[in-house]
Amino acid sequence: MAVQNKDLPRFSIVSQTPRFKGLAVVLGGLWLLLALAWGWLFWRGLHSDAGQLREQRDTAIAQSETLKNSEARLKQELANAKRAEFITRSANNQIQESLAEKDEQIAGLRADMDFYERLVGSGGRRHGLSVHNAEFTPGAGNAWHYTITLTQNINRGGLTSGQMRFAVDGVSGGKLKSVEWTQLLQKPNAPAQAFSFRYFQQIEGDVMLPPGFTPQRVRVSVSGGFGKQEQRFDWTVSRPPATPEI
Repeated sequence: MAVQNKDLPRFSIVSQTPRFKGLAVVLGGLWLLLALAWGWLFWRGLHSDAGQLREQRDTAIAQSETLKNSEARLKQELANAKRAEFITRSANNQIQESLAEKDEQIAGLRADMDFYERLVGSGGRRHGLSVHNAEFTPGAGNAWHYTITLTQNINRGGLTSGQMRFAVDGVSGGKLKSVEWTQLLQKPNAPAQAFSFRYFQQIEGDVMLPPGFTPQRVRVSVSGGFGKQEQRFDWTVSRPPATPEI
């Protein structure tokens, strides 16, 4: 049996062999290479994504400019279309108004022709003094211009003379009211209007209606050597003459 030496230490430090050191160096190098490769790939990916983003940004900017130009062009086309529509509508309205005025003038001329034909034609019915019509044209404020046409064809070649006056019946304050000749002229002793003609005559003048008075009918009275007579007409408003365009 061997005897142990008590002076020798129980534990001893043994140095590593070169094989373990080489393995650690290899592993460290591999980790460094992997880190470099990963960093390079990450850097390349970042630059690749940044380039795509820049391209997408440039494309979006170009599309935005195109859309802005298209929007401006469409707005201008819409404005032009609205302006053209307004001009067309205004011209159409003017044409319609002009046609209506021409139709009214033609109808008036035909009525005048029939009137003259009946008055002086050989086949027309003979009649004595008659009030053909009474028309009124509005003026400033409560003023009205009247035109009353008198006719006769029984006394061919001879003069028919006399005086004319009229009164207006209407409503004021919810009540019936008559405005007489002197009130219409605003002269207490206003004389009747004289006339003298062979076949017809238009008597004209101006009268003033009271404020708040709504006219409804006209009573025209004529008197002379033929006697006295009165005729009633509905209140008729004629269109004032058109102002010529400059």
